[in-house]
Amino acid sequence: MKVRSIVPATLLLCIDASLLETVAGLAILPRTSTAFSQPKCQSRTIRRDSQLWATVPQQKDDVSVESMLDEHGSSKEKIANELSLGKTLDGGPVIDFGAVKDDKSRAEMALSAARKKYEAGLKDGVTTVSQHPSRQRLMGINDEVVAEVGYEIGDFMKEFSEESGMDADVLVQKCGTYLRSKAGQSTFPQLWQSGNGNAEFSPEEISLFDRLLERAYEESGIVTSAFAKTFYLGTQVLPEPAMKAIWAVYVWCRRTDEIVDAPRPEAVDPDAEMLSDLSEWEIRLERLFDRGEVVDALDLPLLDCKVKYPSLPITPFSDMIRGMLMDIPGLGQERYDTWDELHLYCYRVAGTVGLMSMPIFGCAPGFTDETAKEPALSLGVAFQITNILRDVGEDAEKRERVYLPQCDMERFGVTEQQIMEKRVDQNYINLMKFEIARARMYYARALRGVPMLRAESRLPVQLSLDAYGQILDKIEENGYDSLTKRAYVGKWEKLAGVPASWYRTLDIAKSLPLPGDWGKPSLEDYEKELEEILEKKWAEMSK
Repeated sequence: MKVRSIVPATLLLCIDASLLETVAGLAILPRTSTAFSQPKCQSRTIRRDSQLWATVPQQKDDVSVESMLDEHGSSKEKIANELSLGKTLDGGPVIDFGAVKDDKSRAEMALSAARKKYEAGLKDGVTTVSQHPSRQRLMGINDEVVAEVGYEIGDFMKEFSEESGMDADVLVQKCGTYLRSKAGQSTFPQLWQSGNGNAEFSPEEISLFDRLLERAYEESGIVTSAFAKTFYLGTQVLPEPAMKAIWAVYVWCRRTDEIVDAPRPEAVDPDAEMLSDLSEWEIRLERLFDRGEVVDALDLPLLDCKVKYPSLPITPFSDMIRGMLMDIPGLGQERYDTWDELHLYCYRVAGTVGLMSMPIFGCAPGFTDETAKEPALSLGVAFQITNILRDVGEDAEKRERVYLPQCDMERFGVTEQQIMEKRVDQNYINLMKFEIARARMYYARALRGVPMLRAESRLPVQLSLDAYGQILDKIEENGYDSLTKRAYVGKWEKLAGVPASWYRTLDIAKSLPLPGDWGKPSLEDYEKELEEILEKKWAEMSK
């Protein structure tokens, strides 16, 4: 499965391009819609220009078009309409697909059926680890994780249990109660309505719970370091609360990936067992966000994140679960006809991580999570396009997967057989030029979000934009051959770019840019390049 390498990059909104290789974490893909039409694609094409306003609800005659536009040329009405339709446009804003469910997809139907079956087996709607005596480990922790870390995850609870004289599960629940007592009434309204929001603890208990939470965070950091060493080092540039919060989010993503992707050699029906576990995992997630309920020690850091960052939304977490399912052979989607189809997948596995991170990174004065959403989602899309373009040959050889949209391949005369045989010709080169132009357009969109972040959160994002974007340069240097060659940016190259990335995060860079940034193409330039490529192809096909 390819749900692996990009989560850490998008999660920190990235520290280092090598994260996508070093993390045994999660992967992802891209999306956008295009302007050129062919019989296969015609019904799906949408353009930013002449057809754009066809998607906007009719306005009153006394409202001018100019008054409806924001500073980026997009009307609030148009954006609202796109959100309701779950669409995005080339050259227009990136819209997330939060809570959009495809009830006809095999993965969605399978998960829904498994969840109903799981819920029917619960007693009084309660699910705890103690109800699963056959599970010897924390959910999402398996042999691979233990081998990578070097010891059994969660064993630290034994020493705390001995010290306190309490059963480990009881201790976790008491610590959860302590953390919930620190939350505002709006964080867990059900809790306060039931009268369980207030709790008092002795100084000895507070000391115990604080040390337990700190140890759980430490364990999360150890897991993060074991699977994503470069990424872990990158988190060190963040303030300590944000650093720990990112570890907690990463570990949740890691455990989710292990539930979906780990081998189940002893299972009679591995897929059925996986879906049942995933149903329980999703219910646990919902209860943590709705009520502050925890099950095991590694839930405590995520609960603490929710308490400290109350605006942390549940939607991207639940959507990521579905994104991972989309990549499961037999359940997910084997091919994507259009870029539009890929966008939902891109949102679920890449854009979701940006949304998880935004409350943690924080916004600069004058900006909100809502205004920073488009750049965060654009960064996920940019990473995914880059990921796909870099790995076309590897995906075909090792996974028999072609992630490039079939519609785009058809436009430029590229076939699956050609990709499987790793034949680079002018048609393939033209396709790569088009996809690279699209990727750079999304990087340009994402770049607008850097000043929207708190000052201390900008450098990781800028580093990711600069370092990961260099992969596109390497593809070009390789003659657009991503079938037999792998685009790679060396560590020294990335390190050499750190000072420039740091300078670009400073306010002075706006009025006094670096010499290499003078005359750098703007977002509008990339949009124009994308349209020119399509118009040229249209002219060729029309002859």
